[in-house]
Amino acid sequence: MPLRLSEFWIAVSEEFGEAYGRMLVHDLVLTEVDGFTGEQALAAGRPPREVWHALCRAADVPESRRHGVGRLREA
Repeated sequence: MPLRLSEFWIAVSEEFGEAYGRMLVHDLVLTEVDGFTGEQALAAGRPPREVWHALCRAADVPESRRHGVGRLREA
């Protein structure tokens, strides 16, 4: 199932906190996405799920916290 961009940002905020998460996406170079930052990779059209997993691996997020995080909740 694809991860929407809005869900990506929810996942980033939930895992890293709003400010630190945005800084990571803006500054952390991810070798798995051709040496782009998360922000650059998203702008280049890389799928949010791919960027999310690359960010998680680069930041040593445990596997158990990588899936299902950020999903929009049913109202």
